[in-house]
Amino acid sequence: MDDTAHTFLKTLLATPSPSGYEQPIQAVVREYAGGFADNLRGDSHGNLFATRFPPGQPESAPRVMLAGHCDQIGLMVQHIDADGFLYVQPIGGWDVQILLGQHLSVWGKDGPIRGVVSRKAIHLLKPEERTKVPEFTDIWVDIGAKNKEEADQVVRSGDPVTLELGYRPLRNGLAASPAMDDKVGVFVVMEALRHLKGRELRAAVTSVSTVAEEVGLRGATTATYSVNPHVGIAVDVCHATDTPGGDKKLLGDVKCGGGPVVFRGPNMNPKVVQLLEATAAAHQIPIQVRGVSKATGTDANVMQISRQGVATGLIGIPNRYMHSPVEVIHLDDLTNAAKLLAEFCASVTAETDWVP
Repeated sequence: MDDTAHTFLKTLLATPSPSGYEQPIQAVVREYAGGFADNLRGDSHGNLFATRFPPGQPESAPRVMLAGHCDQIGLMVQHIDADGFLYVQPIGGWDVQILLGQHLSVWGKDGPIRGVVSRKAIHLLKPEERTKVPEFTDIWVDIGAKNKEEADQVVRSGDPVTLELGYRPLRNGLAASPAMDDKVGVFVVMEALRHLKGRELRAAVTSVSTVAEEVGLRGATTATYSVNPHVGIAVDVCHATDTPGGDKKLLGDVKCGGGPVVFRGPNMNPKVVQLLEATAAAHQIPIQVRGVSKATGTDANVMQISRQGVATGLIGIPNRYMHSPVEVIHLDDLTNAAKLLAEFCASVTAETDWVP
């Protein structure tokens, strides 16, 4: 991964973006994409569209949409008690057990406020409490406030909360961070567009940083309607099974560093899958192939059924420990996914047939 791309990735991972609060990360994406997009625009939902046009922008040019959602799971301040402790509710899907003992940032109007997630010490838990999974009402966030009056000066109900953000390199090309899901998807679709700079296209290619995926695929629903693509590809993380407990019988044999995953199944158009596989073979890009037997919980689901229907594909980035503070990906998978999508887009013409 080159330095420009690596810096962009680390900036994405250091920027907060809980669903509904994506404005800071969209500013990062807008600044980056401004260096290579022919057109940038946003919408009232918060989606950000970056487009490269073919020469002359002919009406007959096919439209390609690449989508990666920029929102991450988060928390929201729900209540501040008399002693200044914060009670939170989830944004997106959480395993509450992984929150215990974590460092958090509450994103107030004047910037981040550091806090920690706590509950009663194990010495004070009753026997039945020790075996019970805590509810969100059983834990609290301690920001060090003396009382409610002090907490109210810096935090209010509705403020978003994230795990402590940041990029942590590991050995052998792996990296860990909260919110790899799905900031790596945004990274890939914008890098694919960057790779197309200076190349003569025969299709209009729009990379979209979509919002609110974690609360119901909401951004992709409106973004796909707006772009009205002939073909669309979503990029999201998928479960890597190269760790203890990885169930290959359920999820397939998916390795971090083995290449981006091309999905097959009823949520995917066979012609899109075929072209992705052919493109990977022609350009010697390593890929992994996985089947999924139903509609996916990704942006691809709503892309497929927008308007009169969209020829849809899905690229997965293998991810260990999804929806945790230590999501792990391999940098080569990101680089290869961006190359694959760039070459795919460069091959699309008005004659490309998406009818199965």
